[in-house]
Amino acid sequence: MTHPFIQTSQLCRYYRRGPYEVKAVDQVDLAVNRGEFLSIVGSSGSGKSTILSLLAGLDTPTSGQIRVDGVGLDTLTRRELSAYRARRVGMVFQSFNLISHHTALRNVEMALLFNGTPRNERRRLAEDMLERLGLSERLDHRPSDLSGGEQQRVAMARALVKRPDVLFADEPTGNLDRDNSIQIAALLTELNSDGLTVVMVTHDSDLAARTAHRIIRMDYGRVIDRGGSGGSR
Repeated sequence: MTHPFIQTSQLCRYYRRGPYEVKAVDQVDLAVNRGEFLSIVGSSGSGKSTILSLLAGLDTPTSGQIRVDGVGLDTLTRRELSAYRARRVGMVFQSFNLISHHTALRNVEMALLFNGTPRNERRRLAEDMLERLGLSERLDHRPSDLSGGEQQRVAMARALVKRPDVLFADEPTGNLDRDNSIQIAALLTELNSDGLTVVMVTHDSDLAARTAHRIIRMDYGRVIDRGGSGGSR
């Protein structure tokens, strides 16, 4: 029997805000197959970004379980969880999160500092990935000298250079114009076609329909619709 690559069981993440309890993620059961492109769609506050942080090991559940390749994240030591984030997970954010005083090349190289890549390999791998994403002429440019679309491609190069098992994309086109959004969507589709597992959260139903194999919808921390197919892939 083949098990899902990523699986959650009764996953919950609750917060206290004064006297109130906020159920950001509430009893979510989710399965992602290896090589799948899953999109989680929902409005602001629906819990979709919280669940992505939980899957990436950036946040800790209040209760429930996350299993990756059959191993529960809750069973990992702090060092093992850091290794999971450093080696197996790529993250792309809406706000790019590039270091402003570093060049594009240095931003990408930094993703390899903590996963054991030898120093003499880091530059070569970073250059190769930026070239693959069409940025060979922008290696020495800082983020302020790049367009929004170029900054997001640098962010994607940083996520991909360590050859992760899964790419988590949090509103990857949220700060981009239509043309750049289309380019990033095409790039995500190409990466997935090459075998990369992608889990993307977005409020843009059209983006999800263009890219994902499957779409689930969240509202108020719960999955309200699961398993819808993407439209135009």
